[in-house]
Amino acid sequence: MQLILYSKPGCHLCEGLQEKLLQIQAINLDLEIRDITTREDWFQAYQYEIPVLYAKIPNPSSPEPTVTPLPRPSPRATVQQLQQMLQKYFPKNDSQ
Repeated sequence: MQLILYSKPGCHLCEGLQEKLLQIQAINLDLEIRDITTREDWFQAYQYEIPVLYAKIPNPSSPEPTVTPLPRPSPRATVQQLQQMLQKYFPKNDSQ
C-alpha cells in the first residue's frame, strides 16, 4: 500500500500520524513524506490542512496509480483504528 503524507517540520499532528502509520504491522505500507515547505504549490494547497494523507491505488487501465485523498483521521485514533480505515480503501490482496 502506497501512501503520501503531506506534512511540515514541527507539526505535532503530522508527527503523530506518521508515528501511528509506521506502527501498523498488518499492512505493508510504503509511506512517502512530503514536506510542504519544500514546494510553494504544496505549501499553498496544504498549509492550513496538514496532515493530509493520499493513497496511490493501482489503476488497471493505466501504468500510473490513481492518487486518492483519504479522510483525515482523528488525532485520537488508535493504530488499530487507523489500520481499519486504510483497509477500507484497498482490496485485501493489495494490503498484504
